[in-house]
Amino acid sequence: MRFVIMADGQGTRWNNYMGVPKHLALVDGEPVLGRTVRLLREVAAEAAAASGAASGGNDPEIIITSHDERYEFEGATRHEPENNIYEIDRFTTELVCDEMCFLYGDTVYDKEVLADIVASDAEDILFYGNRKSVVAVRIGDAELFRKHFNRVRNLFVDGKIEKCKGWQIYQSVTGQDLREKPVIGEKFVLVDEHTTDINTPEEYRNI
Repeated sequence: MRFVIMADGQGTRWNNYMGVPKHLALVDGEPVLGRTVRLLREVAAEAAAASGAASGGNDPEIIITSHDERYEFEGATRHEPENNIYEIDRFTTELVCDEMCFLYGDTVYDKEVLADIVASDAEDILFYGNRKSVVAVRIGDAELFRKHFNRVRNLFVDGKIEKCKGWQIYQSVTGQDLREKPVIGEKFVLVDEHTTDINTPEEYRNI
């Protein structure tokens, strides 16, 4: 299974707090990105062991999308996105495939929710999030995801909607009006207690 950790944003709300990008901020002494990579590998190994699979043959493919050379972590590869104009472009389309998941580089995940994502069976597209943010998009059908991605992006470029990010893809997938506030319902797993966003210094201090 492929995991793409999106970490190519500008971090304007973070404003270089503590002199480091938010993706490298420490949580329990460990950079956020490195922590996510480690936990993904742990839950994947535990899932493989539980299923009786041979060790080493079920390692997840973990890709960190960033142009920052500091974002190199053992157990993951770094990919420089071909296109990063709008916020929706964080979903690096050249990496989209069946059986994959997009994660956010500025989200602190606990091990339980990552284990749930690894174990989930998304026939098409499944979203994970809290009341404020989409924090993961599990993709079973790459073609369907690209269809909704392109629809949202084109509507934004044409000036027909004001935002184009994870929430708007969720609205498109579930048939909602993209001009309205998203309504959480089908194809959405609430994980309020298992994730923390760190878009701002204040959010980081409240971990």
